[in-house]
Formats: sequence, C-alpha cells, structure tokens
Amino acid sequence: MTTATKIEAILYLKGKPLSLGEIAEYAACDRATVEEGMMELIDSYAHRDSALEVVETPHGYSLQLRSDFHDLVQTLIPVELGLGALRTLAAIALNNPILQSDLIELRGSGVYQHVPELVELGFVRKRRDHDSRSYSLQVTPKFHQYFQIEQLPQILGSSPKEEQLELDLSLAAELDNLSENEDITNPEVSQKIA
Repeated sequence: MTTATKIEAILYLKGKPLSLGEIAEYAACDRATVEEGMMELIDSYAHRDSALEVVETPHGYSLQLRSDFHDLVQTLIPVELGLGALRTLAAIALNNPILQSDLIELRGSGVYQHVPELVELGFVRKRRDHDSRSYSLQVTPKFHQYFQIEQLPQILGSSPKEEQLELDLSLAAELDNLSENEDITNPEVSQKIA
C-alpha cells in the first residue's frame, strides 16, 4: 500500500478536512512523507475521470464530490427542514450537548416532533442520560459536514434564556440561508451516510 493510498483511505474514513499533521498522525509517518503522498494523490485524482476530488480547504485536505455533481445530490438526497426544526437544530448545536428536558424548556413542546426528525436525518444523536431521566442530545459529524460549520460558539449554562434564544434564532437563520444555497452540501458525506 502506497502512502497516497493510505491518505485516500484516511480522508474517506474521516469524512472531514484534515491537516497534514493529522494525516501524518493517522498514517503513522512523518509530515514530509505525507506531503509527497498528498501531492501524488491530488495529481492522481486530477487525471482520473472520477466524481471525487481531493482539495485543500481552509480547514485542511478533504476528499469530496466534484462540484459538477452538487445538483445531482440535491435531487437524490434533499434535506427539507422546516423553520421550527432548524431552530431546534440550532439550539442543540449551540448548547451541544443538551438534555432534551432543557431543550423543551428552551424551545417548547415542538421539540417532541423535531428531535425524531433530526435523529432520522442523522444530524442529532440521542442517548439516555445516566444522571437524569431525560435524553442527552448532540449534533453529529454529519451536521458539521452538511452545513460546513466547523466551530460553534459554546453557550454557558449561566447565560440568560433570552440571550440563548437570540443566538438560537441567529444560527437558525444562518442555517436556513445556507439550506437555500446549493453549495452547502458535502455530497460524499451524504452518500456515505445514506
């Protein structure tokens, strides 16, 4: 197995942009070897008639579907979320992780409809919390990859409810705007998960 092949496998399995240092750590080799392997891999994909490509993003190197195929993905794997579900998703993302009981207090009883939908779409993970009778909710890697959001501000538990709601609505508006833009999907991730 060549270094380029190993890098390709790492990028595919991680499903998100990785720095050269991270790739070197996963490949158990030095950075110079990874740089050579990366150049070989990028060159190989550039000369293939493939739907995939290796690109350098601001967050690192990524194996992704070529932009020519984004319309096809929108047709095959559309994600339609209502405004309420987007706002619930924003609240979960900003308070990640959050107890479902706290989310209900923050967003209201509509959470009971939104959470199963978000779990089914793969944006949220729901687990029984050992310290309470509620469920712990957190966003999944698919959320970050689909909406291409790497870092979210963390909200402290001591923040006033109004400030949390304002931030939740702000992120929901951002997600809503992104969902109207055809470039928001990271198709290879959606294909892997679907």
